[in-house]
Amino acid sequence: MEKINVKILSPLGKIPVYSSEYAAAADLFSAEESAVAVAPGETVLIHTGIAMEIPVGYAGFVYARSGLASKRGLAPANKVGVIDADYRGEIMVALHNHSSALQTVESGERVAQMVIAQAPQFEFCEATKLTDTVRSDGGFGSTGRK
Repeated sequence: MEKINVKILSPLGKIPVYSSEYAAAADLFSAEESAVAVAPGETVLIHTGIAMEIPVGYAGFVYARSGLASKRGLAPANKVGVIDADYRGEIMVALHNHSSALQTVESGERVAQMVIAQAPQFEFCEATKLTDTVRSDGGFGSTGRK
């Protein structure tokens, strides 16, 4: 298994953990000193109390936890957060309450999950023509429903 250096920035910060043997994403935890209330339609910034050293050529992709989103309506406001390899600050989660009820995020609660994946950089080159495909320039819904 590859290793990533994690710096604990707060006494409440926890190293991310995989919840099952074959989990693709590691859970991120709230490092808030007390419970945080999230009103309907509100977005709050949740501290994780950690920073990490993601290897060059990789990035961390922060996603919603399925249970938190489906049962309580709490999910990252930006849908997917991207943690670049050169970022060394605290990882934070902008958590949005999509439900109609007040939600509370407890200290130590799992608030998001992060996948570490390859993220190569490419040189973007201007072109006057692109190769033809069957789809061509068909946009939204162009590949059908089935």
